[in-house]
Amino acid sequence: MTRRIMHIDLDAFFVSVEQVDNPELRGKPVVVGGKPERRGVVAAASYEARAFGLHAGMPLITASRLCPQTIFIEGSFPKYRRASQRFLTILADFSPYLEPLGLDEAFLEATGFESIYGSIHDMALQIKKRVKAELGLSASIGIAGGKVVAKVASELGKPDGLLEVAAGEERSFLAPLEIAKLPGVGRKTERVLQKRGINTIGELADTPLATIKAKLGIYGEVLHRHASGIDERKVMPPAEAKSISRETTFAEDTRDRARLKATLRYLSERVGSQLRQQGKEARCLILKLRYANFTTISRHRTLGQGTSSDQSIFEGGFALLEKALSRETKAVRLIGIGVSGLTEPARQLNMLKPSALRSEQLNKTIDRIRKRYGFSAIQTGQTLLLKDIFPEGEDGYTLHTPSLSR
Repeated sequence: MTRRIMHIDLDAFFVSVEQVDNPELRGKPVVVGGKPERRGVVAAASYEARAFGLHAGMPLITASRLCPQTIFIEGSFPKYRRASQRFLTILADFSPYLEPLGLDEAFLEATGFESIYGSIHDMALQIKKRVKAELGLSASIGIAGGKVVAKVASELGKPDGLLEVAAGEERSFLAPLEIAKLPGVGRKTERVLQKRGINTIGELADTPLATIKAKLGIYGEVLHRHASGIDERKVMPPAEAKSISRETTFAEDTRDRARLKATLRYLSERVGSQLRQQGKEARCLILKLRYANFTTISRHRTLGQGTSSDQSIFEGGFALLEKALSRETKAVRLIGIGVSGLTEPARQLNMLKPSALRSEQLNKTIDRIRKRYGFSAIQTGQTLLLKDIFPEGEDGYTLHTPSLSR
């Protein structure tokens, strides 16, 4: 049986979701990521905006200069997450073998489904039809015998495309494409290969493996196989998260401890909430700071026992913050808090401590209220300061990119 893998990718996802909510945005240059007068980068750009050279990762102020008529939107991660969940639900109706990649794309194992849908091509058409009908979004789909070629095919088919690479034609399909089109080839790797006169995927496939390994090591062997259209990786279900983190960039660099403390408290509450949703506790805290000169540091603290308490996460993070600020005089550009070492809750230990039990019950009560009325429906006094810093959305404060209020 010929192996068939699909790569399904929603076109300009963040922007497209906003256009569904506000049809007046359709056909216009739109950027999701924040306002150009604030610090931040483009998270997503409509195809109309891309025509002016705008792209993800570009500073917002640069995007504004290149295309002054662009409509800039803050963005809402909860909204995009809900759309993503509906997208994945649709895909799961077509095949149980599903591997999500972020919010807006996924691999689907389609081998053997011809008997149900008539052909894999028809199966893809039905997926596109349902995504459009139920979400109002367009999807580009690539079909091939392996993941890497399917992903390249979906990218070449954008927007709203469907491109199938026949079995046995993978290498010839890839051969004329620029080397940067091969997944896994970043700018650094591209420069290394170009110095060897390798500018296309076909030239990479034709280069002796020993030459590639000498330049790129064992990873070069992987790229060499992929350039030849060989990719036997299975479609795998998503692995369990090993860490959870939240971060945000300030509109202006700051050393205002009240502002830093309030932001850290809010981020800690978001992390704690997600931990409890997953039924996990964390044994390690990570504080992330980026200073005005772009120097970025991470500070870790191992906990005596696992926790999912907002207060414990915040207290540990704040202790790390105080220590970091005492050693550095520069203003802070970005702040983040994360947890790792996720474990199952050890309830029998916590029940021996009345304070731990009270904290657990309080967190559960707050979670129920927030689930019903929104994240900012109940707040601690420490986070009220953020009303003057960040706009309030449907599910809490809308933090500046790269966080998008996750």
